[in-house]
Amino acid sequence: MSLLHELSAVQLVEARSTGEVSATELVTHFLERIQNLNPVLNALVTTTPELALQAAREMDSGSRNPGLLWGLPFADKDLVNRAGVPTGSGSRAMLGAPVPTVSDPLAQVLDAGGGISIGKSAVCEFGLTSYTESDVFPASANPFSLQHGSGGSSGGAAAAVSSGMVPLSPGSDGGGSIRIPAWACGLVGHKPSRGLIPAGTGFDSLGGLVVPGPLARTVEDAALLLDALCGTEPTFRATGHQKDPYSFREHLQRPLRRLTIGMTTASPWDEWTDITLDPEAKDAMLLVAELLQEARHEVVPWQWKPMAGYAEAFTTAWHASAASLESSAVSRDSVEPMTRYLMEQGQKLSAAELVRALGVLSRFETDTIRAFSPFDVVLTPGLATSPPRIGFYDTKNPEENFRQQVQVTPFSSFVNVSGLPALALPVGLNQEGLPLGVHLIGPPGGDGLILQLAHELEGHLGWSGTRPTIW
Repeated sequence: MSLLHELSAVQLVEARSTGEVSATELVTHFLERIQNLNPVLNALVTTTPELALQAAREMDSGSRNPGLLWGLPFADKDLVNRAGVPTGSGSRAMLGAPVPTVSDPLAQVLDAGGGISIGKSAVCEFGLTSYTESDVFPASANPFSLQHGSGGSSGGAAAAVSSGMVPLSPGSDGGGSIRIPAWACGLVGHKPSRGLIPAGTGFDSLGGLVVPGPLARTVEDAALLLDALCGTEPTFRATGHQKDPYSFREHLQRPLRRLTIGMTTASPWDEWTDITLDPEAKDAMLLVAELLQEARHEVVPWQWKPMAGYAEAFTTAWHASAASLESSAVSRDSVEPMTRYLMEQGQKLSAAELVRALGVLSRFETDTIRAFSPFDVVLTPGLATSPPRIGFYDTKNPEENFRQQVQVTPFSSFVNVSGLPALALPVGLNQEGLPLGVHLIGPPGGDGLILQLAHELEGHLGWSGTRPTIW
């Protein structure tokens, strides 16, 4: 057998289900790889080898259900509570905080799905930015270049998957926090439709922005983890999603009809700041458009005109998202300048200002879904620029910092506002040897459709065998 980390998650599940490899062997292999690579990449902030090996032994003895994942190791994002494991949230403010005694629903559903947590993946402070650099842990490095960042806020999870420290891992996405690290680290990253995943519908976050989703090296691996994240329990909120007769993995095997795909480089940030699209990022999109046409899909170049007012309204919601931190005993003196700025701006907001901003975002959702409705899928670039170097973002001037984030990632946050499914797909490497990717945005509830399309493209692109520098 090949080295275990060389195999896809789906191949590992097949090996486990046939008895070719035990859960203990699987966990032991990846723990050894973590021991070798994590000191360089800083992808995981906490490792729990004893707990992981205990879970693996229980699975091997038959006392633990293998579920869909059959003992695949993963890392909880360090914003998710797991009983008995510290939650650091990338912040000095959490040092010495009580260790959780109850796991969050997301950790519970992954346990029920047969995954085995091996620790916590690094995040930026409270998951508030699009890069994974904090004051309490060294920056998470990009496996393709240790001088560059892994994106954020799920940057630690992306670096761990990209480097083969784990076969796949969950992230969460409130403005691009799955897709941005996926583009940076050459992964498939899927932001599910709002309401799809019972353990993280999005309805419990301000503006319905934040949903969990998979990071993986292949589309089929992402579909596997998405199936596990959906779980078997009924949702606790009315979402409008009905049970699909097919699993997401099964969707990939179904014939894909001829699609009409709108292609645009417009973003709702264009009038708020200068957005300069790197020629290589545009070329990656045009390459994918050419492949789509060769596969007999119709690609329609289209100059989307986003509804005005988005940038200001989203910024208000972002400020407000940090306002609650102080009420949860996080002091302004204990956090980084960017978080402090967000807390202060959020505390200044009146209820009327927040209601107005959320109203604009609600109208933007309606307007965007209507504008996208002539197309089955919308194609945009991934990142507008190459993944930035570690230390690129301004840590002294929060307003400049936010502008920099927008200029690198203008195509991600509006999808959270609209609640649509979206997928980051790796395409190739730029001249620096860093990943390039594209963005596939589906219709309401169209998660299976964009996974099908991504799977078809993946077969033509030949990316899935590409390995980063550190491999």
